[in-house]
Amino acid sequence: MGDPPALKRPKLEKGDNDSTYCPRSASNGAGANGPPPRDDVEEDDISEEAVIALIAHRERDVERCKLKLLHYQSLLDAAEMKLEEAHSRLARFRDRKPPPTRSEPKLPTPPIQREPKPSPPPIRRDLKPSPQPPEKKAPSPAPQPSASPQLVIPGTNNRPAPRPQPMPGLKKAAAPSSSSSRAPLERSRKEEKPPKRKIEQKEHRNLIPSVRKSSATVLKFQGGNLVSSQHRRKLRCLELCPANDQLVVTSALDGLVTLWQVETRGPSLSFRGKTDFFSPKHRWPEDIAWHPAGETIFAVYTADNGDSQVSMTNLISGQRKVTFLPEKPHTKGIINNISFMPWSDACFVTGGSDHAVILWEDKDDSWKPKRVHKDFHSAAVMGVAGLQQKRTILSVGCDKRIIGFDLSAGRTEFKNLLDSKCMSVLANPCDFNLYMVQTGDPGRQLRLFDVRLRQTEVHAFGWKQESSESQSALINQSWSPDGWYVSSGSADPVIHIFDIRHHGQNPCQSVEAHQKRVFKAVWHQTLPYLTSISSDLNIGIHKYS
Repeated sequence: MGDPPALKRPKLEKGDNDSTYCPRSASNGAGANGPPPRDDVEEDDISEEAVIALIAHRERDVERCKLKLLHYQSLLDAAEMKLEEAHSRLARFRDRKPPPTRSEPKLPTPPIQREPKPSPPPIRRDLKPSPQPPEKKAPSPAPQPSASPQLVIPGTNNRPAPRPQPMPGLKKAAAPSSSSSRAPLERSRKEEKPPKRKIEQKEHRNLIPSVRKSSATVLKFQGGNLVSSQHRRKLRCLELCPANDQLVVTSALDGLVTLWQVETRGPSLSFRGKTDFFSPKHRWPEDIAWHPAGETIFAVYTADNGDSQVSMTNLISGQRKVTFLPEKPHTKGIINNISFMPWSDACFVTGGSDHAVILWEDKDDSWKPKRVHKDFHSAAVMGVAGLQQKRTILSVGCDKRIIGFDLSAGRTEFKNLLDSKCMSVLANPCDFNLYMVQTGDPGRQLRLFDVRLRQTEVHAFGWKQESSESQSALINQSWSPDGWYVSSGSADPVIHIFDIRHHGQNPCQSVEAHQKRVFKAVWHQTLPYLTSISSDLNIGIHKYS
């Protein structure tokens, strides 16, 4: 009768949050309605902090797993590519094998090998071990018919039969070689040594008498389209393929060179692939240029830290493996420009911050450098070009000088000193005596010169920039195919168009093309399009008439 109430089971009641239950104190009824003990609150706080830390730990685990997944995915892709290469090599090897090899891959199934005397190729393998057909060693060579060393075994029994069959048509390519490995070597050499394509010599047109003699002819632009460049960093170069102007390449500070194809509907550009052009020292290409044959892209880097200076790759083929030339003729600084010469033999010239101009010639399937001059410029060489009618190299630099060097005579043909630093030089595509120099003088950025007049300026024109007064060396120009128009980028988001026949110095028209400054706009040779790049990371294609 007198049991103490403390022995009763404590009752549970809902707390304020309707989700937790707190035991009612049996010893003190007054404390039943009070707040829960502070120890419980501290334990809740500690558990919440532990959960937060656990979540952070799990997030780090997830990130590590994602990185591992990406790594193993790349390894898987590489392994699959190598496997495909091995399969393709095996297929090519089987195609190039002598006649007996064509009968060997036809071993279809191991059960045929149990019959000792039928005519199919598996029987020929079983002719020697004929006393042991029931043994299980006969099926064991079944996976080996694809291996090349086993082809020697059936050769003794098959010599009389197969030779008369393939000799009429199949063995024309393999007959001269004693082994099947020489034929692929000869074919690969033929592929590596394509016939050298000579540059088509254009017809000279005398445009200089019409310079500054008439009013400008305005082009009608029908609007344009912007395409994402798929580069992550600022664009640097834009070049058209000389053999097919529907192919365009762009490069940027992310080290990638991207190939595009022009689509006439729109017009627009379709993505064809990108190639990593980073140098061994992880340097992006400073400038790029197409080989005149229209298949290979060349890129230049820097001469500092022993880095590679020139690289090349074939963008048209599926491999796109970048090859770095071993020669390093430049001594220091950035290599600012690369340009192929418009001569019959393909060669290119580079100009660098070491004041040097280097000629690269293709000799015995390798590019060999030759120093043209190094002491004629007192500052960085910013641009190089070649005259089409004679072997003369033009070079301009930050020392305000224009140097014309005659390769045939091995001496300087002319020198010219301007009032502003020079940043690029372009020869006219139609008038072989006319060339243009870009300077840093606002309002007179572009100067025209006649090679025959040496130091006489034929025309000067330019533009005024609203966003910046400084002239960037990243802004470049391009000649139209007919030689009358010049397109230029600007620190403003417009493309300036100049007509050299116009007597004025201002642009005959300015096309609003981008949202930020325009680096370059190039004319297509066979299509009425103008393609441009900008710091807004877009490529613009504009149609005109």
